[in-house]
Amino acid sequence: MLIKPKKARAILRKAGSTNFINYAEITIRLIPAIALILYSDFSKFPEAFNVFGGIMLITSLILYAVPRKLHHRFSMKSADILQPIYFQLISHFAFLFGGLIIYNAL
Repeated sequence: MLIKPKKARAILRKAGSTNFINYAEITIRLIPAIALILYSDFSKFPEAFNVFGGIMLITSLILYAVPRKLHHRFSMKSADILQPIYFQLISHFAFLFGGLIIYNAL
């Protein structure tokens, strides 16, 4: 996102574009969601891990029920709105958020 924002935007455009991509991305998203919930008791802030993991889990399960074409239309509209500079700006939050998760897990 930071170094190649145009590539990040192109990847966003592919979300939900095929059955394989749609269900693979949702399933891959489930892995860290479940891991956060399972690991929450061992983290520094178990409530935060439980809540965030739960939100990820619930939204992933909802995405399984959303028609693939609707999911793809949403990702295309989002990619139209999010210009490459926005990806670079939000990438800092992704690094910060990832660092917080690692800090809380150690």
